[in-house]
Amino acid sequence: MIALAFLAQTLRIAIPYLFAGAGGVMSERSGLIALTLEGYMLGGAFGAAVGALATGSPALGAIAGMIFGGLLALLYAVSALNFKANQVVTGVAINLLVIGLTRFFLRLLYDSSSNSPRVPGFGRAESGSGFAALAINPLVWLGLLSLVAIGWLLARTAFGLRVRAVGEHPEAAASVGVNVERTRYIAVVLSGMLASLGGVYLALDQHQFTDQMTAGRGFIALAATIFGRWEPKRVAVACLLFAAAETLQIQLQGTQAIPSQFIEMIPYVLTIVALAGVVGKAMQPAALGREESA
Repeated sequence: MIALAFLAQTLRIAIPYLFAGAGGVMSERSGLIALTLEGYMLGGAFGAAVGALATGSPALGAIAGMIFGGLLALLYAVSALNFKANQVVTGVAINLLVIGLTRFFLRLLYDSSSNSPRVPGFGRAESGSGFAALAINPLVWLGLLSLVAIGWLLARTAFGLRVRAVGEHPEAAASVGVNVERTRYIAVVLSGMLASLGGVYLALDQHQFTDQMTAGRGFIALAATIFGRWEPKRVAVACLLFAAAETLQIQLQGTQAIPSQFIEMIPYVLTIVALAGVVGKAMQPAALGREESA
């Protein structure tokens, strides 16, 4: 029973990472650094809360969250591709922009500086937090399939081939008629919509939006993308690994055997250790972050 509870909690925590990891793979495979994942997730969470509260429908809330994430990704694409802005600086700026925007509209719409009113979510309140609650939540199934779908898209479709081409050698792709800018635009907007679903899941699962509720999950998802060497299957395993570490952290907090400050460090220490063993060995997309080739 303890093992099943641990597995259920790991899966529940992994869903936002899987969505954001899928978005990270799409963006970075096209050549644009996915430092904006945190902003997409937070924007998606806020959009879902606003949409669900306005319509009373979690499905429409999820769509609203995806639209918000897509618009943020479009802003990033315009800045990086049209204006040739530094991708790292732009990514940080968008993350900070989303924090400010969500705080402003939280105060404006709901007269609160911390959280929104309670929003409807998928499933039933009495279903609990185990496998039954996960099974009836459509976002769980979408999250599990997200990286599988991205793997198929990149490996089996003409669009996926173009995405990989512009991420590796945009000049060669352009020479055979591929529209590099348009391909990157589509990939980045798709990245934003996918990552925003991670935030949508958080907001609907917790039945409210809370200020900065993503709490660095977008950065951990970016680490999972790098740790997984930009391969969807590896990224999925990395997301599950980081989710398991976070579950272990939660479990250990109840034992009081280790000071809580050290327990809270577990997911982040694992992230640093994992990246320390990968960076320098993994072959990133050759055109990743290259502004002059955008």
